Amino acid sequence: MKKPSPSQTKTVSPARDAPPLGRRRAAARLALSHFDAAGRARMVDVSGKRATARTARAQAFVRIPPKALAKLSRNPKGDPLEVARIAGIAAAKRTWELIPLCHPLPLTHADVETHLEAGGVRILTRVATLAPTGVEMEALTAAAVAALTVYDMTKALDKSIAIEDLYLLRKTGGKSGDYRRAGSPRR
Repeated sequence: MKKPSPSQTKTVSPARDAPPLGRRRAAARLALSHFDAAGRARMVDVSGKRATARTARAQAFVRIPPKALAKLSRNPKGDPLEVARIAGIAAAKRTWELIPLCHPLPLTHADVETHLEAGGVRILTRVATLAPTGVEMEALTAAAVAALTVYDMTKALDKSIAIEDLYLLRKTGGKSGDYRRAGSPRR
């Protein structure tokens, strides 16, 4: 195959040569803080924002079949709930390394609770900071990694274990104000 000459090649500039998106899509794209005007992903600049107290709570549920759940206390790998608790705390502290556009935050608190329930294990996380941006992703990452750790520690008991219902329960602080998921506990 013949190589094109320099006069036959075209340099493409994503910002200048991007196809028109239409007014609605362009406006929606500009409203998303993690995209610039050309549609490229970017880390939001929070240097002009003042540090305030911010908290977030999240949860995940690990559905475990009854036979496997009954064997949890005799798990040959050790106590999956305690290992998951520590894994979730460590994950909250390293969220910025896992989620590409997250900021590294100085966490003032990170906690993971695990509760044995009839259908599995409920994981509740709580994260706090004094920073110019929120900790929702840290709380969610803590819940997700804790749930994955429960799975890892119990997969020998049953491969059908499932991670479900990963979501933000509440957040406080920041420009967008407080949020509480409908039906979530007030604490």
